[in-house]
Amino acid sequence: MRTLIIVWLSQIVSIVGSNMTGFAFTIWVWELTGQATSLALFALFAQVPQIFIIPIAGVIVDRWNRKYLMMVGDTVSGLLTITVLLLYITHDLQLWHLYLAVGVKGTFQQFQKLAFSASVSMMVPKQQYSRASSISFLATSSSNIIAPALAGALYVVIGLVGILIIDITTFAIALLTLLLVHIPQPKITKAGTRDSKNLKQDLYFGWRYVAVRPGLLAMLVLVLLFVFAYEFGESLVTPLILTRTGNDSKVLGVIFSTAGLGGIIGALLVGIRGNLQPRIHAVLLGMAGAGLSQTVFGLGRVPLIWFPAQFCSALNFPIMGSADDAIWLSKIKPELQGRVFAMRSMVMPISTVLANLIAGPLADGVFEPAMKPDGSLAPIFGWIFGTGGGAGIALLYVISSLCMLAIGLGGYAFRVLRDVEIILPDYDVGAE
Repeated sequence: MRTLIIVWLSQIVSIVGSNMTGFAFTIWVWELTGQATSLALFALFAQVPQIFIIPIAGVIVDRWNRKYLMMVGDTVSGLLTITVLLLYITHDLQLWHLYLAVGVKGTFQQFQKLAFSASVSMMVPKQQYSRASSISFLATSSSNIIAPALAGALYVVIGLVGILIIDITTFAIALLTLLLVHIPQPKITKAGTRDSKNLKQDLYFGWRYVAVRPGLLAMLVLVLLFVFAYEFGESLVTPLILTRTGNDSKVLGVIFSTAGLGGIIGALLVGIRGNLQPRIHAVLLGMAGAGLSQTVFGLGRVPLIWFPAQFCSALNFPIMGSADDAIWLSKIKPELQGRVFAMRSMVMPISTVLANLIAGPLADGVFEPAMKPDGSLAPIFGWIFGTGGGAGIALLYVISSLCMLAIGLGGYAFRVLRDVEIILPDYDVGAE
């Protein structure tokens, strides 16, 4: 676990810088436009390019040195941040510049994330997969505590320029760490040979692999639906809180930091006690728990409700995520994981893109007007959500949260999901 921990310590620093920049961009875009649609488009452009690059990224990760691919991801991200900084300093930064930058950055970070996730099984034994995954969530959650609180406080002091400089420094630290550590590589098998015929076949390998394994296919569909519902609501959090609090970036920062604290506690619980057995229970109950907590969050109108609800919601994500990761890691040979995980990774951007395409315009054009004092939905839901600014967004957020709850509990209705760990043996007992 030592190499894994060293890499993730450096990545915590880098993720903190990236999350601070993302938070600052969110505030900047909201101040510039005041529209939920603009924030949704911000997330949209970060995800769309990944959909097209992920199949190629999976092939490359199985064919090339994964350590170097992670270094390339950090390098490109740092160069893009420098470019945005220069544009801002010269007063030339426009909204479309950010859309383009986050799109390119997201593309190269996909190589980085995929290369790392496919390297986990080479760095730790199988019985440690859940704990290894929990370390990843611990790193992300730690940054989620530090970054929003820092960015929310520093944005009014050092502005976007200072935050971008911090981000650039963190990329340099992460890059230097990767340069110094050794990350094992899997053996190249016949499935990974480098002729052009295999390259064409490898682009579809992940889809074919999962299509003939109903348990993995069911898990993929489950996550696709859950991520859609989650990202739908997530795209509404910032406009919801800023509208309800009169653009108070400090409250927004504390809310995200509270989520980070919940994520840390959840990751520590997995690290200490491991996951429920079978691990599919952790996946399904975690989804239901997150949905229930976010329903309470959407119903709240004050920080006293938002903070504990956000904490409880975030607590579930490391639990269900580490269990989900461990199932996939145990079922797929290391030399195939790049291509299969690439296909699996496509669920996230596809779901996020669809959610953001719908959520922003639906909030701005339908639900917000309908929840005004004279709106069509105000007589029905006004007593729950209030009327006026933010009420329509809150209603839409609660609908998405209830869908998350239903998806988690509904998974128990399908045997192919309930018994996936029994139906599909581990890769090291002759399943392949």
